[in-house]
Amino acid sequence: MSDVSRRTTPSTRIHIMALDGIVNVNSLFSIALFIGLTWYPTTDLNSMLLGSNKACAAGTDAAEGLISFNVYSFSSFLFSSLIALALKQAIKISQISCCSSIGNGGSDSELLVANMGHVNQVGLRVGTLVSAFGSVLGCGFLMMALVDLVQIKLGRSPSSMAKDPVVGFSFRRLCSIVSVLCAWSFISFIFWCHSYGPCYSLYQKMEQKQSQIIELLSFPSAWNQLAFSSNPPPKLLKIALFVKKWPHRSQAGGLERHALTLHLALAKRGHELHIFTTSPPNSSFPRYPFNNLRFHLSKPTASGYLDQALVWKLFQTQNSTGRPFDVIHTESVGLMHTRSRNHTNLAVTWHGIAYETIHSDIIQELIRSPEEPQGYALAERVTKVVEEVRFFPSYAHHVATSDHVGDVLKRIYMIPDERVHIILNGVDEEIFKPDIVKGKDFKKRFGVPESKTLVLGMAGRLVKDKGHPLMFEALKQMLSENDAFRHSVVLLVAGNGPWGARYRDLGSNVVVLGPLEQAQLADFYNAIDIFVNPTLRAQGLDHTLLEAMLSGKPVMATRLASITGSVVVGTEVGYTFSPTIASLKKTLYRVWDDGRGGLKQKGQAARQRGLQLFTATKMVAAYERLFLCLSNDEKNGENYCQYQAPLH
Repeated sequence: MSDVSRRTTPSTRIHIMALDGIVNVNSLFSIALFIGLTWYPTTDLNSMLLGSNKACAAGTDAAEGLISFNVYSFSSFLFSSLIALALKQAIKISQISCCSSIGNGGSDSELLVANMGHVNQVGLRVGTLVSAFGSVLGCGFLMMALVDLVQIKLGRSPSSMAKDPVVGFSFRRLCSIVSVLCAWSFISFIFWCHSYGPCYSLYQKMEQKQSQIIELLSFPSAWNQLAFSSNPPPKLLKIALFVKKWPHRSQAGGLERHALTLHLALAKRGHELHIFTTSPPNSSFPRYPFNNLRFHLSKPTASGYLDQALVWKLFQTQNSTGRPFDVIHTESVGLMHTRSRNHTNLAVTWHGIAYETIHSDIIQELIRSPEEPQGYALAERVTKVVEEVRFFPSYAHHVATSDHVGDVLKRIYMIPDERVHIILNGVDEEIFKPDIVKGKDFKKRFGVPESKTLVLGMAGRLVKDKGHPLMFEALKQMLSENDAFRHSVVLLVAGNGPWGARYRDLGSNVVVLGPLEQAQLADFYNAIDIFVNPTLRAQGLDHTLLEAMLSGKPVMATRLASITGSVVVGTEVGYTFSPTIASLKKTLYRVWDDGRGGLKQKGQAARQRGLQLFTATKMVAAYERLFLCLSNDEKNGENYCQYQAPLH
């Protein structure tokens, strides 16, 4: 969970923990009351522990007082517990309604505290104090009952009994007054501390924090959580982008799709974009209706990368034409580190780093069959990590696409915090959204039987490192060993690759769709009940997971650090599994047991998280603010590197 989420949720969690504590204490004392009453104390002389002097024996008033005070004590504990439970329910209801308002178009400032229950603070404070008062009062009555029990068991003082027959009653009255005064003092202190003292409400502290100014370059969490203005940009930038390959139709990886979504949106907002990329070998280059979007194509090297000498020459020409570039952006190593030195206005977005890939290599080695030769990628990867640690500082600023990668860049690669910025990937929320009708039409078009009660979905390249050998074997075993599962489940597979033909061998339970265009992919998500991503590659933040979540579908993915740290952060939005056949089968059976009802509820929660963090609008706004910050001209009074949350 991100830092901002950590700062917002405790305000309600601490209240709930306090109320839980009150209920638990009340329950323990109530149990003690009933246990005490099971040994019925009598005023019989034979039951006294110290002798049997009739003059010392307690009267019937002591026995009556014992029973009465027990009843009063139980009533106080019951009253206190009912108030505490009612307050807990009110907090839960407020959290649900808060999330619902966000899902229905809540403002960006509301998203910042989406995980916080917006309850009436005065009502919550008074209710907590009343509940605490009832608990303390119950303790006072319990003490009175214990005084009577002591008098019954040990007897009263003969001298005091002779002097004043009402001493016992006066003593109980004195204890009652002391108990009430102690309770009142305790409650007054809590009220003062809660309102004015150093124990000031965490909710109010959070509200104060929102009005404080944040230094963006040092902000430790994902910028997607911040509420940037949707107004036209305060100034238009001239931006250079270096990307290995520009996406063409459906044949685009995560890096290319990120480049397309981000920079087309920046062009729509009026910024001047110059994109330095390779020319496609056998297809025409796409055209866009923007005069401020210009492509500078060059022939790729033999390995498919940008020719650094040629592309740098093109860059220098454009940099000296008109005004120089305000910002230089490179998708991964589109621009090599040898060219990036001495450019303070340069930012690189990492879609995969060698340290993260070590986890993938370990998984690949563990699932390797005995017939396959042993690989040496793991040893090579460690050398690659060392190389990256050495040359990464050549880039002025680093954008991590997941919380985990941001942490690795700071701790392992030792890049200063103010040069590492977390901006999570985002996808077009206008395309990927719930649409029941389109989902039904899609299933009808591809012949998915209505008798199937669970529709699984996978999308992407159907290759080994995407986990398809694992998924294929798990599914094969489940279809053969469980007739009920075979009759009720169907898997839709979108994409192309060598594993497509193998999936077809599983029969009618698997429908291989081939590669889908973006609009078709949106319909695909609406047709499934849950999206499964068995990837073995621990690199970046997979767009398919984000697209499924925005479409209102829960997700099931491999337990990799970037996924569990940024996407599937809890069971309320989906499932995670270890990259083994046994773990994958167990999770699939759990999904099957939860059924469509449980999956629909998780899908709603997944969409809420998607709207908070993974929309293209959020991503573009964060990058635009970063680029404005990098082009900051303090001499002209510009101050784009500071952020203040909007008041509401």
